[in-house]
Amino acid sequence: MADIGEPKVRGPEKPLKKGDVVLIKTLIKHPMESGLRKDKASGETIPAHYIESVVAEYGGVAVVKATWTGAVSKNPFFSFYIKADKSGPVNVTWKDNKGQEWKEKAEIKVE
Repeated sequence: MADIGEPKVRGPEKPLKKGDVVLIKTLIKHPMESGLRKDKASGETIPAHYIESVVAEYGGVAVVKATWTGAVSKNPFFSFYIKADKSGPVNVTWKDNKGQEWKEKAEIKVE
């Protein structure tokens, strides 16, 4: 599948003050197939192919861990808040049930 991957992670573009709570937004292209749908042309069941886990780390510590199933929609958008206490990256890793992995990050600047 050519239309898979291409993760995006966005955080605030402006420098923050220590202690600010900020929204981090993520998006990834993925078919998120549950394994229950059938191909209309062939009638064959489309194999399950979905993101199983999403982990976000900030300052070397996991701040968000999510476990997903095939019930999550195609091209999932996921957002969460963090408390900015130091400059550095927010690293996000997506892993799917076929062993594929994608990583992307957003830089946080704290004054």
